[in-house]
Amino acid sequence: MATASSWQTGVVTAIGEETPHAKTFRLRLAEPRTHRAGQFYVVRLTAPDGYHAQRDYSVASAPGGEHIELTVEKLPDGEVSAFLHDVVRVGDTLQVRGPIGRFFSWDGDAPVLGVAGGSGVVPLMSMLRLARGAGRPGLMRLVVSVRSPEDLYYADEITGPETTVVYTRRGPAGGSRPIGRLTAEDLRPLAEADRDVYVCGSQGFCDAATGLLADVGIEEKRIRVSRFGPTG
Repeated sequence: MATASSWQTGVVTAIGEETPHAKTFRLRLAEPRTHRAGQFYVVRLTAPDGYHAQRDYSVASAPGGEHIELTVEKLPDGEVSAFLHDVVRVGDTLQVRGPIGRFFSWDGDAPVLGVAGGSGVVPLMSMLRLARGAGRPGLMRLVVSVRSPEDLYYADEITGPETTVVYTRRGPAGGSRPIGRLTAEDLRPLAEADRDVYVCGSQGFCDAATGLLADVGIEEKRIRVSRFGPTG
């Protein structure tokens, strides 16, 4: 039986385009394990000469079932992300290990606020889908900061009364919020004392967001942060 520390095979059953630079890969696991919203899997590639390359990718799908969905951004010179985008097709198999990451995970049993920068929305989307699937969408509130509408992951699904999208460079026609970076005023109406906060994004985004959360009165002990770097 597969465990979180053992490698297993995942068959690619679907590939969907989220943005011009991001795709979601749906995998059917040989030995499924129920993940917690917010966790990730490691994907490993093996060359004919035995060389290995591996990267961590957050799970976007809600917990449950034999499938997981991993959303991957193609990065410049990204060794693994470029292979997934350019080479992998439906029916191919991938080696995966997980789920991993208890600290940045959520069971859907208490209200939370998610704050995401760009591709940092992926693990928070798993949380949003969990809350919506349980018929309790108000448990998960989400703020996503992106440069433009073309950069918004899950655009056909993510919008709703429990989500706020902040456009920093260019917004959709008729948008009510001025274009610009995330501010304390964006977070203040959503920051409640009983909500833990999950922040995910680049180092710079996470540092700025945690500072804004402090400005609106969120205690540091209630904030969980997942930072990512430019590995591909």
